[in-house]
Amino acid sequence: MTGEDKLLKLVEADEGPQVSYALEEQVGFLLRRAHQRHVSIFAAHVSELTPPQFAALVKLRDAGETSQNQLGTLVAMDAATIKGVIDRLKLRGLVELGPSGTDRRRLMVSLTDEGRRTVEALIPAVQQGSEETLAPLSPRDAATLVRLLAKIA
Repeated sequence: MTGEDKLLKLVEADEGPQVSYALEEQVGFLLRRAHQRHVSIFAAHVSELTPPQFAALVKLRDAGETSQNQLGTLVAMDAATIKGVIDRLKLRGLVELGPSGTDRRRLMVSLTDEGRRTVEALIPAVQQGSEETLAPLSPRDAATLVRLLAKIA
């Protein structure tokens, strides 16, 4: 081992351990930060509903009457979460529950007229919030981000 090699080893030892994990570069951390930002923007545009409540109303508008379980699947919520969302929407008169015509154990969920009016009235504000969330990106980067997120979702 040459003198230069010994010096290099000493310099490397003095640098301490190399950190190969930086939280700020991790996909989960970045997704959580982006989600927090979007929820804040959503709340600034839509104060009367949470994003999960809005998602449930939009899916009911699109799919029509559906079972509580199926609605949860459509909006990517577990059974307990979708039940809480539906209960809160029902208290506000935006959805109604009824038995299934084919299975008495199954609860069917549908929009009320007020629920339909509410979701239609809020769509422009939600779209504006989505645009604001993506505003730091170029239109091309925004489209790429949405496409890539759809691939991993």
